[in-house]
Amino acid sequence: MIEKILVANRGEIALRVMRSCREMGIRTVAVYSEADRTAQHVRYADEAYLIGPAPSVESYLHIDRIIEAAKKSRAQGIHPGYGFLSENARFSSRCKDEGIIFIGPSPEVILTMGDKITARKTMIRSGVPVVPGTDESLKSGPQALDIIREIGLPVMIKASARGGGKGMRLVRKEKNILPSLRAARSEARSAFGDDTVYVEKYVENPHHIEFQILADKFGHVIHLCERECSVQRRHQKIIEETPSPLLTPEVRREMGQYAVQAARSVNYEGAGTIEFLVDNDLNYYFLEMNTRLQVEHPITERVTGIDLVKEQILIASGEHLKINQEEVVQRGHAIECRIYAEDPDNHFMPSPGHMRHLTEPSGLGIRVDASVYEGYDIPLWYDPLISKLIVWGSSRYEAVQRMKRALREYKITGVKTSVPFLARVMDTTDFILGQYDTGFIEKNADTLFRQVECNLNCQDISLMVAYIDYLKRREQKNGLCQDSRQRTAWQVKD
Repeated sequence: MIEKILVANRGEIALRVMRSCREMGIRTVAVYSEADRTAQHVRYADEAYLIGPAPSVESYLHIDRIIEAAKKSRAQGIHPGYGFLSENARFSSRCKDEGIIFIGPSPEVILTMGDKITARKTMIRSGVPVVPGTDESLKSGPQALDIIREIGLPVMIKASARGGGKGMRLVRKEKNILPSLRAARSEARSAFGDDTVYVEKYVENPHHIEFQILADKFGHVIHLCERECSVQRRHQKIIEETPSPLLTPEVRREMGQYAVQAARSVNYEGAGTIEFLVDNDLNYYFLEMNTRLQVEHPITERVTGIDLVKEQILIASGEHLKINQEEVVQRGHAIECRIYAEDPDNHFMPSPGHMRHLTEPSGLGIRVDASVYEGYDIPLWYDPLISKLIVWGSSRYEAVQRMKRALREYKITGVKTSVPFLARVMDTTDFILGQYDTGFIEKNADTLFRQVECNLNCQDISLMVAYIDYLKRREQKNGLCQDSRQRTAWQVKD
């Protein structure tokens, strides 16, 4: 068994991994940038090592410095968390060369499934349904025109390297093909250093559903059911739930079998996720594989009772997976909301800064995965995730009601957060009924975002007061709804 693990990450995921390590009697090592000297994960770990300045490329993405910290601390294993180096085949390979256990899949698997074109080819060979599209990169404009005309519009031009919505362009009109191709390539080159792109048929407003898998070194693979991840902004998830309100037991069984089949086809080891697009007729297609722990893994843990981090560590230690597929049972319903320091009413603009006050929700069925604290300065260098709020209920209705209550209790001042926006999502009819897809935010924009936009120069206080007074009188005259949930201009705080 591994006795000491270095967590090559920061924030809530670093702290979450360390907690499972502590329960297993494993000592932990933190690494941190100069911007994270006062971070919670640094305080929690048994040891901590400074690895560089604030920019990620000089710290959390600097392989040599992380390996050096692992050697100094004599850590036997490295857990990469999610993001940063978690899906970096070169990092996994370097760990192997240095005799350090990388808690994740092999470099070969990361390479195969990290390149979306290669992953598509692999899934086609293994019989997993994929979205119609190309199996080779687009080489030129004329070639792209010919291929897209054959597939038929609309299509999505996508970067072959992963992720996070970068290097993606939706094309609905032929005149936009070449400009979109150039834009996708440019963005992919900037984000990943690789401008390889391919094309897929665009599935209109699909559901984004993923299956959690676990696989040991001995060929034993299981899935831990699905997560519905269709509430997204800029192709990034902000709310997840399990079970999916869309799937039938029969479709869930089929998709789970394909997820296991996909993992087996590449001799996968550890925890991973097979992602699918599902249309309203329950046709489903392989989207991609994430060869790491997902941000939203806690909701699967909550309904199955299985600690995914502990299983990752046991598998990496060479243990047999002791769970059989028939033992996996979902109990109740879980929902996760990602709490960001951002302003949803200003295009989800990040809002780093000083947290003056923090009150986290608590009570039955509530879990908060966070690493912030009152007085903490949210740095501008990294993803502005504050925490993950996870609730469980015996039914979906109870889970939604509990999430409403938890969001109401969540109090943060000093920075703008997504809490009010998420509360409005919970009050939206489509979400309450479970009848939503990836077009949810766009479809419900009128109720999710502020109705009135003020473009005035806010330094002119007298003009602002006059404008607000005008809005008040206009709404009173028109007899508009004064329901407490409706956000009006004069209810906006400084």
